[in-house]
Amino acid sequence: MATTRRCSSISSSSNLPPGLALPCLLLLLAGVSNGQLQVGFYSNSCPGAESTVASVVRQSGSADPTILPALIRLQFHDCFVRGCDASVLIKGGSNNAEVDNSKHQGLRGVEIIEGAKTQLEAQCPGVVSCADIVVLAARDAIAFTGGPSFDVPTGRLDGKVSNLRDADALPDVHDGIDALRSKFRANGLDEKDLVLLTAAHTVGTTACFFLQDRLYNFPLPGGGRGSDPTIPPGFLSELKSRCSPGDFNTRLALDRGSEGVFDTSILRNIRNGFAVIGSDAALYNDTATVDVVDSYSGLLSNFFGPYFRQDFADAMVRMGSIGVVTAGSKSKQGEVRKVCSKFN
Repeated sequence: MATTRRCSSISSSSNLPPGLALPCLLLLLAGVSNGQLQVGFYSNSCPGAESTVASVVRQSGSADPTILPALIRLQFHDCFVRGCDASVLIKGGSNNAEVDNSKHQGLRGVEIIEGAKTQLEAQCPGVVSCADIVVLAARDAIAFTGGPSFDVPTGRLDGKVSNLRDADALPDVHDGIDALRSKFRANGLDEKDLVLLTAAHTVGTTACFFLQDRLYNFPLPGGGRGSDPTIPPGFLSELKSRCSPGDFNTRLALDRGSEGVFDTSILRNIRNGFAVIGSDAALYNDTATVDVVDSYSGLLSNFFGPYFRQDFADAMVRMGSIGVVTAGSKSKQGEVRKVCSKFN
């Protein structure tokens, strides 16, 4: 039976930079648990767990709003490699840990997770996993960028493996639609999830590093290399003016014209040819994903559905359930780390 869950305890009066409003959306979730995960898992064992994570994220976002989209990306990068087990947080001594893979280029927010973990270890030693902190921090970051507030089930254990090559499975900016669909399906997610989770690019920026091939080294249909021919000429000039050949560090908004607001503008940009990175543009190259993009980017969709904010939250919950290790039958594969960057 569907259960109406309260919004998480994120206060709309929190001290945030101007424009980072905190709308509280009541979501309908199918029950309170997901497998052996459960909403409110720490209610008795560590009652302050979720509010502590929210406080750390709030303070970090107040000091540096760009860290909020980074925390959303951090969950994606964790969950798509070996599942949501905090394996991306492990630091290897010989550059062979998961985080050392080039596909994690520019990953940020690890220090926020560690900061929350330090506080929680002081409150409830050995109780709250780093994997749950990653998911909770991403949820709170979404709310603090003006997105929906929603409950997430917790109870994950931290994984005991972190390998460099495992991260090869991550979706990539160079992936076409077939590769993207395959990688999402491998994690139990469909085309709708692909569009919704890509729409997290409604906030945040990317580095010119990720545009170089699309702008200057794209394989052309007739042979040779050049610019992606699907980019509208005016937009191509705009991108090249921001990202010159060999410029890896300049950053530009993923959601052109609306980078500071959590909305469906990113999907309208994809529909109109103004996707910044290739993997976003690829969503308009397949009938199934085109239909999903169109369904959320229409002028009346906010009033008559489908309802983007609720569906986005549901997709985040589904992603947060990929390959989880819990205290049940998989408990020997997991632990609650004392420090997020190293195994116990």
